[in-house]
Amino acid sequence: MKNNCMIMMSWLKKSIAVLILAMLLLCLLPGQAAAERLSIKVPKANIRSGPGTKYEIIWQVGKYYPVQIVKKSGHWYQFSDYEGDAGWIIDRLLTKTPTVITIKDKCNVRAGPSTSQPVVFICDKGVAFKVLKRKGKWIKVEHPDGDRGWIYRSLVW
Repeated sequence: MKNNCMIMMSWLKKSIAVLILAMLLLCLLPGQAAAERLSIKVPKANIRSGPGTKYEIIWQVGKYYPVQIVKKSGHWYQFSDYEGDAGWIIDRLLTKTPTVITIKDKCNVRAGPSTSQPVVFICDKGVAFKVLKRKGKWIKVEHPDGDRGWIYRSLVW
């Protein structure tokens, strides 16, 4: 009888562990899929108040503007941006190209990944870049106009 109880307890513990793991996966996976980061692939894109062309255009964004996907409705994605603003955009205007956007004013973009490197140009908050390479806490970026340089990671989202 004692062996049967021990076997039953062992089986019960394993079953509970499997059940908890399955529940965690079910809870986490949809959130991870919805948290996908995409970027704008066209020179100018309309951001709408809802999932369709009948909804109002609430603002426009340019190439490389990064967005965090919140949910999908047909071919439309609801997203939030680096400031927490939300909107809707159609899927054909998006790409998986890694991009960043400056979150501070007067950001130095340098010739190399170091503060000892010369400043190539300075940009304000809200400038989007394509990510070309990462090296430590530095990111090599390219602006839509072709300008390139290195920016410190804490200056971008």
